[in-house]
Order: sequence, then structure tokens, then C-alpha cells
Amino acid sequence: MQIEPEGSRAMIQALRREGARGPWLALLEDLLRLAGPAAQFLHHAEKPWSSATFAGARHRIAFAFEGPEAVAAGETFIAALPGHAFTLRGHLVVDATVSAAEHSLVDRPRLSVEAELLVLDDA
Repeated sequence: MQIEPEGSRAMIQALRREGARGPWLALLEDLLRLAGPAAQFLHHAEKPWSSATFAGARHRIAFAFEGPEAVAAGETFIAALPGHAFTLRGHLVVDATVSAAEHSLVDRPRLSVEAELLVLDDA
């Protein structure tokens, strides 16, 4: 599912109205702010994660950036993601990386970005 930039914020609001909860929603909202208004949300996947001492989830979130200005914003997002200070109540983002980035010049410039984040429960 692809959500246009102006629809991303509306999507978050609709999910909250429908009762969506959990760190993934706050994480998505924070990532959308970091990515900027040109980002198009493509998908989110979550997989439980645990070690002997910690529990949480690994999240995979994908965005697209279309057009020259949007591609520049996507490249800024790629540079900023690893050092971004996330604010997720009750959770810690301990790893945030770009796992894939693909540039395309067919029709118009496009950058697809997939980020992986490890979010731990802050107990």
C-alpha cells in the first residue's frame, strides 16, 4: 500500500482513532517527521525480538521519495537516521539502519529506502 505524503499524517490520525496502539505507531510517526513531507510511506513489518536480558521488536519500514527535491530529502533522511534521537515512551530504539536504498531515474527521479530498527521495551 502506498500513501501519498499528505496522506501519511492523516493515516496516523485515522489509525489512532481506530484504536491502533503500540510503539510501532509512535515509531512510524517519528520516522515520518524525520523523513519530511516528501516521504511516501510504503510498508511496515514487525517481528518480535528477544535476548537473554531484553525483549522488543525489529521493525522494517519503507518509504519512497519521488522528484528531485524529494530524492534530496530522502538522502538527508538516510544520513540522519542512524544518529536520530527517537522519543518512544516506554521503549528504546537501540539500532536504526538503512538496510536498502535504490535510486531510479526512469520517468522521474525516485529513491526507495528501507529502514530497520530494533526497539526494546524499557522496563
